[in-house]
Amino acid sequence: MPPMTDDKVKRRLTTVLCADVYGYSRLMEADETGTLETLRRYRTAIARLVERHDGRIVNTWGDAVIAEFASVVEAVQCAVEIQQEISSQAADAPQASPMRFRIGINLGDVMVDGSDIYGDGVNIASRLQELAEPGGVVISSSVYDQVHNKLSVGFDCLGQRPLKNIAPLTSYRLTLGSQTAVPGSVPIEASATPSERARAPRMDDRRELSSATNVVSDWLAKLPRPLAAALTVSAFLILINLFTGNKIWFHWPVAAILFGVVLRMVLGQPESDNKTER
Repeated sequence: MPPMTDDKVKRRLTTVLCADVYGYSRLMEADETGTLETLRRYRTAIARLVERHDGRIVNTWGDAVIAEFASVVEAVQCAVEIQQEISSQAADAPQASPMRFRIGINLGDVMVDGSDIYGDGVNIASRLQELAEPGGVVISSSVYDQVHNKLSVGFDCLGQRPLKNIAPLTSYRLTLGSQTAVPGSVPIEASATPSERARAPRMDDRRELSSATNVVSDWLAKLPRPLAAALTVSAFLILINLFTGNKIWFHWPVAAILFGVVLRMVLGQPESDNKTER
């Protein structure tokens, strides 16, 4: 066995948090001095929260912040508190273009070089933050597996998204603020893509549909039972014909059904009247 040397690459499993300012170049172009002051203030708040959750700031490249945590749960809790803190500070000092961070978190193997860490574990966290919305947090599936039943936040599955220079992996978005849900919940409307949400019926639409259904049911209940049954079957046949897209044929069975019901009602009425007279 070859002797161990100091040049051997050291590795460890750790949770990496990557935070990056959304639209940083645009903010600097609009107001360099104000943007730098805001960035310094937010970095101070981030460093305080990272320390509170037993994490460590690894590096600050440009407008980014890289931190690592021994605990996956602490890392996610820290990310949530970072976004809450920044949102609170922005509300106290409103700006025309507020600074917002996007955060990505990954649990993975990293290479250690002094106080720095490298490797896919770091790269994936950086790519995940690019998937996050401004003010949002996106985590890898390895993080989700560890925290989904331990934290009182919701998780929206984003599926497998392509990442630059990294194989697609499943990721999850945390639902924060008013979207906070019970642990492990995945709200359907929130997890849908914008186009899917546009096609999905809104709550008001569902209520209107339910109300219309109730009106039709009440109307059918007031009709004679044979006629109500005939109308229901006729409507069913019409829908089948329309959705199958074939040549229209529903008028023949519908006409026969309605004719039979009307004939039965007309012929049965005198008999019913005679029984009443007796």
